[in-house]
Amino acid sequence: MSLLESRIYIVDDEPHNLLLLKRMLNKQGYTDVTTNGDPSLAVRDLNEESWDLLLLDLTMPKLSGLDLLKLIQPLIRDTPPLPVLVLTGDTRTDTRRAALNLGAKDFVAKPFDPPEVMCRIGNLLESRDFQKRLLAHNEQLDQQVKNRTAQLVRNQLDSVRRLGLAAEYRDDATGRHILRVSTFALMLAHELGHSEDFVTNIGYAAQLHDIGKLAIPDSILTKPGPLDDEQWVTMKQHVRLGAEILAGSDCPILRMAEDIALYHHERWDGKGYLHSLKEADIPTPARILSVCDVFDALTSERPYKKAWSVDQALDEMVKNRGTQFDPGMMDQFVKVVANLRVDPGYASLIGS
Repeated sequence: MSLLESRIYIVDDEPHNLLLLKRMLNKQGYTDVTTNGDPSLAVRDLNEESWDLLLLDLTMPKLSGLDLLKLIQPLIRDTPPLPVLVLTGDTRTDTRRAALNLGAKDFVAKPFDPPEVMCRIGNLLESRDFQKRLLAHNEQLDQQVKNRTAQLVRNQLDSVRRLGLAAEYRDDATGRHILRVSTFALMLAHELGHSEDFVTNIGYAAQLHDIGKLAIPDSILTKPGPLDDEQWVTMKQHVRLGAEILAGSDCPILRMAEDIALYHHERWDGKGYLHSLKEADIPTPARILSVCDVFDALTSERPYKKAWSVDQALDEMVKNRGTQFDPGMMDQFVKVVANLRVDPGYASLIGS
């Protein structure tokens, strides 16, 4: 926009001053000039519309220029601020200081020299135009940073999903297990009243709960029958190996995933593995994942077992409420499944 299109507002109780200033501005090519002889009405106009410059007299009846400056402080302190050029016959030092303290950017004594006033007006408008351009540029940079950050987050989350699938394909050809477990974990976290960030993070972190299985031999991972004692010792190590893979990250999702990987086979009664933690010593995300993981394992077919019905799985898990599972979480998970049963997508989620 050309500086000559700037919106200029003039407040002065003397009609001839208003006419003189408007003619001066029009002669210089300024096309958008508004004058007002009533400062009380000017407050409304200034607040309701956007202006690029205010030319203001100080000595006016009813409402002085200083009073008006006090009433429009939000505009003067805005980003970018509304510049104010004071034009007044009151040349006392304390008056000048008061106007400048209230945010006036320049001060001209009446009677004024028209060329000087036009130079000062031009300088103020150039400064405001620069500030507006700088603000627009900063906003553009901020948006670019936000877009780039969002893209990086999407890339990170996509990497999390693919890494989880890589582990899952070792013993689930469909890769559906991690999707179901992460969905259950997200729903249970929500039902438990956790924050939106927590709910979102666990939905992704849960996908990495078995990442340690990448280091477990196929002969153990896909064995159709029960594992012997030596094989079971090896299988248990997947929680440690998973935590080691995920350790050291400053990403909140991966930090949560590390806890989940390491502790999701702990039990409420302390008889789980590998650390025999019990009750609230087990990190909350791991307790959530434990419930969801067991439910999906029971309701899914595996090389060594047939799928249980939902009711069979829940009945068995409720029996272990307070021993294997956090009792409060178990109660809430029953509600999650009950809510799911009225969802049209229920059949495709459970055990699919």
